Amino acid sequence: MNFTNLQGEYSPLALNTLRGALDLASKADISRTKPSQHERTSRVDIPSLRDLHPDHWNKACAIRALSMDAVQAANSGHPGMPMGMADVATVLFEKHLKFDASAPNWPDRDRFILSAGHGSMLLYSLLHLTGYADMTLEQLKNFRQWGSITAGHPEYGHASGIETTTGPLGQGLANSVGFAMAEEMLRARFGRKIVDHYTYVIAGDGCLMEGISHEAIGLAGMQKLSRLIVLWDDNNISIDGKVTLSDITDQRARFKAAGWQVLSCDGHDPKDIDAALSRAKSSKKPTMIACKTHIGFGSPAKQDTKGAHGSPLGDDEIRITKQAYGWPHGPFVIPDDIKAGWKAIGARGASEREAWEARLGDLSAGRQKEFGRVMSGEAPKKLSSVIRALKKQISESAPNVATRKSSEMVLEVVNPVMPETAGGSADLTGSNNTLTADLGIFGPSNRKGRYIHYGIREHGMAAAMNGLALHGGVKPYGGTFMCFTDYARGAMRLSSLMGVPAVYVMTHDSIGLGEDGPTHQPVEHLAMLRATPNVNVFRPADTVETAEAWELALTSKRTPSVLSLTRQGLPTLRKEHKINNLTAKGAYVMADAEGKRLALLMATGSEVEIAMKARDILQSEGIGTRVVSMPCWEIFEEQDEAYRRRVLPAGPVRVAVEAAIRFGWDRWLFGERGKREKSGFVGMHDFGASAPASDLYRELGITPEAVAEKAKSLL
Repeated sequence: MNFTNLQGEYSPLALNTLRGALDLASKADISRTKPSQHERTSRVDIPSLRDLHPDHWNKACAIRALSMDAVQAANSGHPGMPMGMADVATVLFEKHLKFDASAPNWPDRDRFILSAGHGSMLLYSLLHLTGYADMTLEQLKNFRQWGSITAGHPEYGHASGIETTTGPLGQGLANSVGFAMAEEMLRARFGRKIVDHYTYVIAGDGCLMEGISHEAIGLAGMQKLSRLIVLWDDNNISIDGKVTLSDITDQRARFKAAGWQVLSCDGHDPKDIDAALSRAKSSKKPTMIACKTHIGFGSPAKQDTKGAHGSPLGDDEIRITKQAYGWPHGPFVIPDDIKAGWKAIGARGASEREAWEARLGDLSAGRQKEFGRVMSGEAPKKLSSVIRALKKQISESAPNVATRKSSEMVLEVVNPVMPETAGGSADLTGSNNTLTADLGIFGPSNRKGRYIHYGIREHGMAAAMNGLALHGGVKPYGGTFMCFTDYARGAMRLSSLMGVPAVYVMTHDSIGLGEDGPTHQPVEHLAMLRATPNVNVFRPADTVETAEAWELALTSKRTPSVLSLTRQGLPTLRKEHKINNLTAKGAYVMADAEGKRLALLMATGSEVEIAMKARDILQSEGIGTRVVSMPCWEIFEEQDEAYRRRVLPAGPVRVAVEAAIRFGWDRWLFGERGKREKSGFVGMHDFGASAPASDLYRELGITPEAVAEKAKSLL
């Protein structure tokens, strides 16, 4: 335990604790190297904690009791972390966190993120005790059960007060960087009277061991995100045992080296915790507070052991622990006076919220409307008109450009009319084409900037994008190479799970990138992304489809989007302007058969051009051929049976062409009225190679001639 306060002096509580420890030591057998269970508990000196701060003690014990009881009732969960961090959470919610339980979506509330999501009962207990209407006692009793909102790990959207889904360690910490950047951006845009809040995070040893933590703290330190405060639950225990079994990192030095202010406190001394939080709020840097705690606090058998981490304590151990606390109450029983004290904490922010509402009301009607629009996630009305105008211009001028360039052309007309967009790239700005001239660079000296240099941090970028979107008021998009979705995968999956409409701009999407070779050429990535629930994977064939895909991505409310874009130039295929967004159907007829329809070619992205050329070959031989562009399978799946039948009718042989593996294509080849013996695939069957793109397509057999031959072989 860290017994000194911020000034290096011993606190009264620490002195009492030390005296107790010395008394125990004088009575102990000095030859014994492992402390007894009784000594582990006594060294905390629970009587001193209870006597010095009785009101605080009772509030914190309410969290501990509910957490122990709920985990025991579920016979599953992690009681040790809530027991250890109850003091820190009590001080935070009572004295520092700006919130109003009756208005959980107040835009200027402080954000609280439990990155150590396995300790979910800490958060659920806090939400129940402070009066969040949906977090009833019955929900706590149904912890981890079917139909409850109290999932094993906190899930965004299940209950008010859960700001993000956590559980995969480090994700909440990395999300918090996005939350803090969003606060800075919106404060610069709307002013301190409207946006002025902090982001608090509780992170554990596991969060800090995960590699994403390094990406997150490096970005936050560089950005000087002074409204970000991380409370590290420094208990030195993981599931396998002591952290030192696997890690000896000096976490304080690591954060300090990344540009953070680093503080320490006794995680069981409310005065020390309060002083550390007060000092953190005055820093011009992000702050990490190392809170020295005891996992499974107060449990005679399991405190400071891995046994407190991930399993119920057991009825007998809970009874003994509650006796040690001086808590003579049964399961899920909170005395009325303690309950009232917590409810007062939950209502403490009401007056501040009302004052904020008055300040918002002082804004002009236009500013109020705009603030409400961006916080609600509604796209501006101008978006559809600028997209339509660009489509018309492209259909007429018919440029031959890479779809990554097409994407830049779209952003050049979108970003000026959609001021909530926040772009970025993982150190590939010039390759991803994600920066437009009007954005400005976001940084410590320019909080009005809307472009973030994430550095070579794909995973950290994706997680920060989730935080930007979850905060509200910001529409994030970020780019890297399609192959590096592997690096970003953990956070991208959480985008889908949470329903966060982030936009992932993934360029260099096939062997078409050429000479960089198979390390950079995605082969299996489209299949991996398409296999993920609730994500729209767009692979546009030209600039028109790219514009339509961007419109759908920017108006999505609950689904993230991946834009799979080429490095190589592609012709404009949609030369007849259509007002309607054809990509919004997921798939459509790009060119129909002339004469009797005998073959049906399906393709996405750069291979639609190949399919169109194969059609020319087949038509010249009297074989009527339809080409179907399928820019988004997921949206096509959502169309009604009648539309899908019109696009993919029974009868013709079917050939799919895509510079990726076949996985997933069988749904369209011999499902949806197709036949296995009358279908074929032209694409990748192995990794690529290093060579010019044209050579790769020829050598790997992804050509118009190969597609035409495949179709003829099936007739």
